[in-house]
Amino acid sequence: MSQVIKWKENMLPKTDIKGCIKILNKEGIEKARTFHESFSQYSKTPLQNLEELAKDIGLGGIYLKDESYRFGLNAFKVLGGSFAMAQYMAKKLGKDISELGYRNLISQEIKEALGDMIFVTATDGNHGRGVAWTANQLKQKSVVYMPKGSSGARVENIQKEGAAVSVEDMNYDDCVRLAAKYAEENNGVVVQDTAWDGYEDIPTWIMQGYGTMALEAVEQLEELGVTRPTHIFIQAGVGSLAAGVQGVFANIYEDRCPITTIVEANIADCLYKSAAAGDGNAVAVGGDLQTIMAGLACGEANTIGWEILKNHSSMFVSCPDWVAANGMRILGNPLKEDPYIISGESGAVTTGLLVEIMKNDDYKQLRERLNLNKDSRVLLFSTEGDTDPDKYRSVVWFGECTR
Repeated sequence: MSQVIKWKENMLPKTDIKGCIKILNKEGIEKARTFHESFSQYSKTPLQNLEELAKDIGLGGIYLKDESYRFGLNAFKVLGGSFAMAQYMAKKLGKDISELGYRNLISQEIKEALGDMIFVTATDGNHGRGVAWTANQLKQKSVVYMPKGSSGARVENIQKEGAAVSVEDMNYDDCVRLAAKYAEENNGVVVQDTAWDGYEDIPTWIMQGYGTMALEAVEQLEELGVTRPTHIFIQAGVGSLAAGVQGVFANIYEDRCPITTIVEANIADCLYKSAAAGDGNAVAVGGDLQTIMAGLACGEANTIGWEILKNHSSMFVSCPDWVAANGMRILGNPLKEDPYIISGESGAVTTGLLVEIMKNDDYKQLRERLNLNKDSRVLLFSTEGDTDPDKYRSVVWFGECTR
């Protein structure tokens, strides 16, 4: 029997509804976007209108933010790492980030003030590539640790950016600890979206960097005449992206925040399990975390992000690999005039889930609890393209990971 989708409605007690999202206010996110705009490679990624798919599954609209165009890196992750690295440098200089764009940060004056820096991270692929690319752009060094099972294509793409890359015989969360140890011993700077006691600034800045994508989506929806999406489906690893998106929308729309569903791989569903536990505390998931959704293969929640999600998100869903695989095939084989979208394993899981909820009456109760119907306007984020081309073809061409 195939693995089923599991879901848990958020019934957790609310502890700090207003306070937890202050870090993602619009003014702060505007600073992040202004920094991103200082790179010549910056442009808004497209918001695709999946009008035919929406009609086919009984929704009023589906709008998908395609991050495969981001900075030429085929994934959104660079938004977080680049802004965090810039914020760290600004803090070392005693300046506000609004005073420093890309050109400032590579100036001889700042280079002499800061000296050589080593940025260190752990990654399943996309985040590490973003950190390595930014370090390369800023003329600094980077060291990247990757868990066992990492894609060869993702390793090679990070190495092309000049990073020292090491694939370890351990899972992602243990690689995070190894990266922190290396940074401590070598006077490096850890750039990680997983927060822990005493390490909160950089994960916060990473979430703010992701806010650029959310702010773009708000503006692009308005251009399409959609004043507010009714629903958001957003994928989660440690939860930093999900919390970044959730926090931005909660700030902008306040009491009218869209119904938000947090979507995880079932092998690494720490947020779903945290919601199911019911006590408000984050629950860790161990093991090898082997899923095709490599970008979501994280078993320990970002504690800052968890506070946002438990106070604002509506539903937590745990998805088997076949859900992501179906999403990849659906987006790669569009209906009628809908655009063709190359979406990788972690990017497509929300599409696969949305279609399954609407088409399969086994999930009728979930559909009803989310109030998904012909009046619903749903926002999705395809967070990566074919960052592992061989895996993409295996799924889309040859049917890997069928139900």
